[in-house]
Parts: sequence; C-alpha cells; structure tokens
Amino acid sequence: MNAAQSDTPDLDDDANVPDDPAVIADPGPDPERASDGRGRLVLAATPMGQVDDASPRLRAALQTADIVAAEDTRRARALAAALQVEIGGRLVSYYDQVEAARTPGLVSAIAGGQTVLLITDAGMPSVSDPGYRVVVACADAGLPVTALPGPSAVTTALAVSALPSERFCFEGFAPRKPGARAAWLRELVSQPRTAVFFESPHRLADTLSAAAEILGPDRRGAVCREMTKTYEEVRRGGLAELAEWAGTGVRGEITVVIAGAVAAEPDIDDLADQAEELVAGGMRLKDACAEVTQGSGASRRDVYQQVLERRRADPG
Repeated sequence: MNAAQSDTPDLDDDANVPDDPAVIADPGPDPERASDGRGRLVLAATPMGQVDDASPRLRAALQTADIVAAEDTRRARALAAALQVEIGGRLVSYYDQVEAARTPGLVSAIAGGQTVLLITDAGMPSVSDPGYRVVVACADAGLPVTALPGPSAVTTALAVSALPSERFCFEGFAPRKPGARAAWLRELVSQPRTAVFFESPHRLADTLSAAAEILGPDRRGAVCREMTKTYEEVRRGGLAELAEWAGTGVRGEITVVIAGAVAAEPDIDDLADQAEELVAGGMRLKDACAEVTQGSGASRRDVYQQVLERRRADPG
C-alpha cells in the first residue's frame, strides 16, 4: 500500500496510481486547491454527449486532483482519454450504493489536505446524481466545497423548451409507481412554476398520459431527448399530444418540461354571492369581502362594489 492509499484506507479498491509517478506529466499548480493549502471538494460538471463541452478547468482538475471520485470509473477513464489527459490521482468509485460508505473516507482525505474531484456520468454531481451526502458532510465539517460549472440537462432542457423560464422547479425523477406518480402530479396542478424532471423512456408514455389526465390535456410541455447528442430531439405540444407521440416508442435520455399552472381570473360575481351569504349570517359586509377574497387574487374593493351595485339595482 502506498502513502496516498494509507491516508484513506477505505478508498483503495479503485486505486489508479502508476508505480512510477514520473509517467504523469506535471500539470502545474492545482487551480482548485484552496489558497491556504487546505484540501477541498470540487464538484465538476461533465459532458452530456459532446466531449468538447468539457471545460478547461475540468481537464486541469482531472490531472491535478489527489482523488477523483467517479460515479462510474470506466466512464471516467473514457472521458480522460477523450480529453487526452491523464487522471493524476487515485480514481475511486462513488455511486449510489456506496455513497454512504465512501463519504467518511473522502471527508477525511479533504480534512487531511487533499483535493477530491467528484464527477458523475453526465451533468453536475448531486443533481439527481451522487454528491449530496459528501457536500453536506464537508459543509458540516467546515471544509471548502466548490464547483466547476458546465453541462446541465435541467437548464439545457428548460432553455430549449419554449416554456416560461423565469421561475421553475426541478423534480428529479418522476415516481415509478402509478399511485405515487398520480399523487406527485396532483401537487403540480396548481404549481405556477415550470416543472422539469427526468423520466425513463420506457415509462415516458405512461407518465405523460397520467399528466394529461391530471394536469389537463392541453397543458403545454416539452420532451427533450438525447440533448447535445447526434439524435437530439425536442418535442413540444399539449400533454395529450406528447403522450400519444411517446406511445409509439422513445429511446435515449429524457428530460421533460411542463408549463406551470395559469391562475384563473377570479369570478367577482361568485365572490359577491359568497360575501352576501356571510352577511346574511351576521358578518359585516366589509369583513365578508375580506374573507372571500383572501387568497383569490381578487380585490376586496371590487367585490364590495359589486354587492353595493346589486343592492342599488334591487333595493328590495
């Protein structure tokens, strides 16, 4: 066992350090190391399909990090080869099933002054990918955490969806079971923000059909498939239309975007009816108007005036 392995003995099963360190080209100072020499956790976004989307900072970090924690070590090696760089430190696996067990070792390495680079198969770690646990652990320990921005399926899909993007929410993966999925979709019925989520191509048609039933067939959506790749495709339309299209069979990585709910215009006549019922029960008109308009978006003054106009039109 070499010295680097002895620092964090629970991470040595994927060791990738050559016997002769001279075979690794010296990339120069580590740009991601804290200025005071402390170690840190670096989250790096990786390409979704086009290797040229990798940032120069990612290339440098792959060479200089003491430890590269990867969701899939094989894909990490393939990425480094495509970028024509050598992974300069230890390469260890960090996927869902080992995330809890591996986190203490990574935190220990960072506390000991090492830089840990965390990458996933595509996009930014911790966004529906491994990473959340170690970020929380580092934050709790007061250790530096930084990120190398880059490709993101969430913001890429949102940008090309042609749906409102001023406010949005990311929902992760849609629930698999029909009951849980229906309950989740019901939470989106009155959600004013655009929703973005991931879905398996095999469940896409069922999810869109359920969305059309619960959110409405004409609610706008977009299905973004294989983004940045050769067969990239963006389908836009009503949810029922998209569900019918998905029923013919869809392949690839899928990100779905659904428009937020549009608030219905308040019905002043209906609110005036409700106010008069409260008045008949003994409430003052002013208080009744305040009661029925709460949370409706309607003006108390408008409802108050509507009731007065009715009384003037029918004084009896």
